[in-house]
Amino acid sequence: MPDGSGRLRGRVCVVTGATSGIGLATAAALARLGARVIGIGRDAGRAETALRRIEAAAAGSGAPPPAFDLADLSSMAETRDLAARLGAIPEGIDVLVSCAGVFTNRRTLSSEGLETQFAVNHLAPFLLTTALLPRLSAVPDGRIVVVSSASHRFGRIRWVDPSRSLGYSGLGAYGQSKLANVLFVRELARRLGAGSTVTVFAADPGLVNTDMGLKHGRSLTGLGWRLRRLAGTSPEVPAEGIACLASSPELRRRTGLYWKDCRELAPSTRALDPEAARRLWDLSEGILREALGRGGPAGNS
Repeated sequence: MPDGSGRLRGRVCVVTGATSGIGLATAAALARLGARVIGIGRDAGRAETALRRIEAAAAGSGAPPPAFDLADLSSMAETRDLAARLGAIPEGIDVLVSCAGVFTNRRTLSSEGLETQFAVNHLAPFLLTTALLPRLSAVPDGRIVVVSSASHRFGRIRWVDPSRSLGYSGLGAYGQSKLANVLFVRELARRLGAGSTVTVFAADPGLVNTDMGLKHGRSLTGLGWRLRRLAGTSPEVPAEGIACLASSPELRRRTGLYWKDCRELAPSTRALDPEAARRLWDLSEGILREALGRGGPAGNS
């Protein structure tokens, strides 16, 4: 990516999953470009450690001090409350990067009864993005980046049973959530329309050396993730590509597309299905209404 020093000066960038891995590296990359970074994490101690790393990255860039907010994105209620807090930021929001992600080998459910991977990897970005859309639309050049994965290529949406109560596969659930990311981005771009000032991207980070998937002890899946890490790049590599999507003036309104290393890449055939994208949007709204009760988020149309 070109140097771009100061390219994001005066802009506010929100990054989920910013306490480790790609999220932390992305937050640091945006701070180096002069942005005021607001990181989102679950743990106060890890957030404090990450804050120091982002501050160090921002040194000399002219960026305002970064900040953190805490929320468990497996909880749609906490995600909704986070969106309300972020929406009240006086300076507004220019960039939203959804990096938070989880992989679970065994089927687990959130406090609201949602399959954890679908909740964290898809529903939380869907809810946070749609809730913050008025703020992102109010700035001259709003950017939304949703981090997906090449795993979307083997993903299938279980329309009747997205929480995968029968025949659970951790990798299958992960692929479903990553396919949902790409479908969401494409449908959001369609709903925003050609005249929107908001540009939305799905980003493929490639094979990255992170801790995701290492909580499985000696299981075969855990071993697979360990071997996978050996071939992965550092998180700083995809972070630079994501920072490019968030900041490059040349990419303004190149919306609804799938990117890797700041280059457009063709997604899977399933990810290009417009009917599936519309159907997923409706399904996601319905799940959120049920999880949150009356007064859940209304969709953009």
